[in-house]
Amino acid sequence: MTAPTTTTTSAGPLAGPVETRVVSHLHPEGSFDPADHEVPRGLEEIWRFTPLKRLRDLHKDAPLDGHDYEVSIDAAPEVRAESVDIDDPVRGSSTYKPVDRISARAWEASDRLFKVTVPAEAVASQPTWVTFRGTGSEKAGAGHVVITAEAFSKATVVIDYVGSATWAENVEIVLGDGAQLTVVAVQDWDDDAVHVSHHHAHVGRDASLKHVLVSFGGDLVRINASVEYAGTGGDVEMLGLYFADAGQHLEHRLFVDHNNPKGRSKVEYKGALQGKDAHTVWIGDVLIRKEGVGIDTYESNDNLVLTDGARADSVPNLEIETGEIEGAGHASTTGRFDDLHLFYLQSRGIPEVEARRLVVHGFFNDVIRRTGVPEIQDRLLQTVEAELAKHVGVADVVAAAEA
Repeated sequence: MTAPTTTTTSAGPLAGPVETRVVSHLHPEGSFDPADHEVPRGLEEIWRFTPLKRLRDLHKDAPLDGHDYEVSIDAAPEVRAESVDIDDPVRGSSTYKPVDRISARAWEASDRLFKVTVPAEAVASQPTWVTFRGTGSEKAGAGHVVITAEAFSKATVVIDYVGSATWAENVEIVLGDGAQLTVVAVQDWDDDAVHVSHHHAHVGRDASLKHVLVSFGGDLVRINASVEYAGTGGDVEMLGLYFADAGQHLEHRLFVDHNNPKGRSKVEYKGALQGKDAHTVWIGDVLIRKEGVGIDTYESNDNLVLTDGARADSVPNLEIETGEIEGAGHASTTGRFDDLHLFYLQSRGIPEVEARRLVVHGFFNDVIRRTGVPEIQDRLLQTVEAELAKHVGVADVVAAAEA
């Protein structure tokens, strides 16, 4: 837990403070201009875990003019989903500002804007599905998505990434007062995909956001997810699920900015790793500003290492400027199978391989259940089963179960 440094400026000796800015190595100064962001060298705190050589120069000057992708939409009748000109005023309505070079380059290079709008007081009768299918990874591309839930609306939006791509993007999520929104992003790419994205949520007064990130596919996936509050009483739940195989790099970085009173945030991410050089990174950070009185926050990350040769990096952080809060905490665990769980199952006649399979399912089940989208839940359970089938010995169990 760290206390951030603050910088105060004033118009004169008697004018009093007019600006207070948090200065933290975890939160670089934002800018829309890529030139304001230095090319990462891997020594910076926000880049030290990322294998830069595998980014295909997204962090440098690789052209972001590729259009090798298709977008399909299955929108709820109450929801508007459309592709519009990049100059649409909805872009930037979340007060988002890129905090790294790739996000700034994606902002500059995007030539179309995809927006999903839930009208005020509308209640969506079904989830809205946006499927992004990459058709090639040789040319890098950039995109921008804005999801807006207007005041007192209620909806679920699923963004599904499949196929092959080299993709940089920004996703803005804007909740009006009293809105209830679930956003699920599933990274189920082919093995050669590289995906770097920043999700930023702007949560209105007494609004409620459930944000779910699921990462299974891709060669390298790096996603920043940030939240700020536009009024008091905002409630945010951030859930994550990832499963890294040999050689995969899956990185999730989260920042919750409690900049208004009486907000709530709960962050829970779970991941599993198997195979040589499988690597996952989870960086969680909650900033409680002086204005964040009466807030309640907790963040946790759990990692299950299934084989030798895999590595999980997990760093939870709390930055606190006021002690007038309801609660704040964080936790992180990384380990192998719990021998007591395995012993318990085996003592009741369950073979070891099947016992290991059940433990992994139990590890993921709570987060999968809380996604709130039945179609996603069924698919994730199938994907976990398929991942386990790659693990030594588990394939035999799966084959026997399907016979």
